[in-house]
Amino acid sequence: MATTKTGGLAGVTAGQTELCTVGKEGAGLTYRGYDIYDLADNASFEEVAYLLLYGRLPNQAELDAYIAKLISLRGLPKSLRTVLELIPGDAHPMDVLRTGVSFLGNVAPERDFDAQNDVADKLVACLPSMLLYWYRFHTDGDRIDTKTEDDSVAGHFLSMLHDETPGELQRKCLDTTLILYAEHEFNASTFTGRVITATLSDMHSAIAGAIGALRGPLHGGANEAAMELIERFDSAEAATKGIHEMLEKKELIMGFGHRVYTTSDPRNSVNKRMSKQLADLVGDTVLYPVSEAIEKVMWDEKKLFANADFYAATVYHFLGIPTKLFTPIFVCSRVTGWAAHVMEQRAHNKLIRPAADYTGPGLQDWLPIDQR
Repeated sequence: MATTKTGGLAGVTAGQTELCTVGKEGAGLTYRGYDIYDLADNASFEEVAYLLLYGRLPNQAELDAYIAKLISLRGLPKSLRTVLELIPGDAHPMDVLRTGVSFLGNVAPERDFDAQNDVADKLVACLPSMLLYWYRFHTDGDRIDTKTEDDSVAGHFLSMLHDETPGELQRKCLDTTLILYAEHEFNASTFTGRVITATLSDMHSAIAGAIGALRGPLHGGANEAAMELIERFDSAEAATKGIHEMLEKKELIMGFGHRVYTTSDPRNSVNKRMSKQLADLVGDTVLYPVSEAIEKVMWDEKKLFANADFYAATVYHFLGIPTKLFTPIFVCSRVTGWAAHVMEQRAHNKLIRPAADYTGPGLQDWLPIDQR
């Protein structure tokens, strides 16, 4: 175990995992040994979820059974639907999911760790249902049926959002982003989940805690901030000028650089390709060129590369997804990695309790209250 003293635990090894490599030389981003590019090009999100949660890629029969199981678990208990209706329409969507997961832990608690895969599968299946039921109720006044028959999580999400079956390109693009976001080693939210798990708490508590960590803008909100930035400009030329001005003022520009990757984020090229495909599909002539212009200035001036969040923003926008739902999509994906880490922590558990260097005052004399 490393003992290096460093801010934010950067570079400190805090445990072991068989789930993921991030930025390792010669490996890049892998899930259980599978390169992210192979998974993005060839797998479905359901295959990746199975890989993370069950330890290997499924064969066709196993995949068919797993998809059928997820479809059967999309429904929400009546009491949970009532809670979602009671949450204000202007609440932060991440708070909605945090509350939904916590409430689900009350009405369908994890009574036995032997049932942990069933708990994980229920969360994978119904997190999109929670989000879209709340959103559609408060946006359109509709109590939507979350039991769609679409055979993918991506299609299920888009069907509930738009009340129609998505096109194949749209479904595939969302499916691919779910794959790209599914797992990322000991990031802040995953580590939060493992710390909670190490106390022998239940999976709902661990996932709710992870959602709370992901809610913070330094972890999960960069794609929303990136979209807001991109929408400021009406041309590539305006974006080039505007970003230069922001840099001169030392303003924070989200969606660039990464805590672990040093030269590029392997997920970015996939998202950028999909953003261009969708831009062409919808006839966009502004947002994608603006994105490229911003990316160029950030690299030319600061040698900062676009991370996974930057082009994911326009991918989601071109899919007709409201900006405030961007980060919750992250949850619908990363719950697979979180749950897999919960299981891994339990398999070799030890309470996580790091030390701290005390920087406060020295030992002081006690004074009676009338002498203070």
